[in-house]
Amino acid sequence: MAKLSRSDLRGKAQTVLGIIDPGQLGSTLMHEHLLWDIRTPSMQAEPDQGPEISLCNCWQLNYGSLKLPNNYDFSDREIAIEEVGRMRDAGGQSIVELSTGGLRPEPDGLVEIAQATGVHVVMGCGHYVDEYQDPANRDRDVDDFAAEMVAQIYEGAWGSQVRAGIIGEIGCQSPWTDLEKRVMAGAVIAQQETGAALNIHPGRDADQPQEVADFVAAQGGDASRLIISHVDRTIFDDERLFRLADSGCIIELDLFGQEQSFYGLNLNIDMPNDADRLRWIRRLIERGHLDQVVISHDICYRSRLCRFGGHGYGHIFNNILPLMRRRDFSEAEIDRIMVETPRRLLTFV
Repeated sequence: MAKLSRSDLRGKAQTVLGIIDPGQLGSTLMHEHLLWDIRTPSMQAEPDQGPEISLCNCWQLNYGSLKLPNNYDFSDREIAIEEVGRMRDAGGQSIVELSTGGLRPEPDGLVEIAQATGVHVVMGCGHYVDEYQDPANRDRDVDDFAAEMVAQIYEGAWGSQVRAGIIGEIGCQSPWTDLEKRVMAGAVIAQQETGAALNIHPGRDADQPQEVADFVAAQGGDASRLIISHVDRTIFDDERLFRLADSGCIIELDLFGQEQSFYGLNLNIDMPNDADRLRWIRRLIERGHLDQVVISHDICYRSRLCRFGGHGYGHIFNNILPLMRRRDFSEAEIDRIMVETPRRLLTFV
């Protein structure tokens, strides 16, 4: 398969099945995982990965009173096809899949899902947070990481010929590590060379999204194509939210469907519900930031899939869009969030 160049991709989107006209993307979920392994190394080493997840224990899992390593590990392509098909039937047309280095990316599995469902799947590239990375990465420099990500877009990723269509999610912690900063700097270079959008997983600290946005700007990154994920588990005050929006980056509220206040990864915070998320979006719109908002579910637990008692990838289409209409979001606003802004971001420049 011939190596691509920037001119081949300019003005186009790249899915796991190849280059398409961005107008084909339609309604898009901007941050999901279809096949993943987010178990920490210590969790992977546990001899007992737990019982099957069912309607009898999914509530306990989602509220944190029960922890099962197998909830964080999912590679069943048949179930994934079923789950993505539910989203398609609810009106979704495209999914951005961001299982990057350290989360067991499966490019060939994404191809199988896209072929079976007819849904456009855009794959990410790069590396997740320090703890999950290959130990060999500690000896790599910025240019090496940049070259890897460029190749993942132009040639193929993770030993396959399947090409990425976005950079990220690039993982950060708080405080973030030297390794994470090198990967991030490499991601900015890759963005500059390819014209791809860049998605960031910030650390769980209210000031870290801004720190990352400032770092990317200092490295010469394009703020208008920088997506800050998980804002709805990170920032809880208007001052920080508006300052981040003023930097020009994209605000991604991507935990729709997580309705409980409990958040096991940071017990010091109370998670918002979906109605709160929509109120944040309304405040951003009223301040002039409509073009900087995208939404998704960030499904990476089995217990959030329909098969195991969760809401699934169709939740936004089945429940949130009708709620937005009841809360007086216009069709033009919904279209901007679900179609136009994702299309702009997934179009190479």
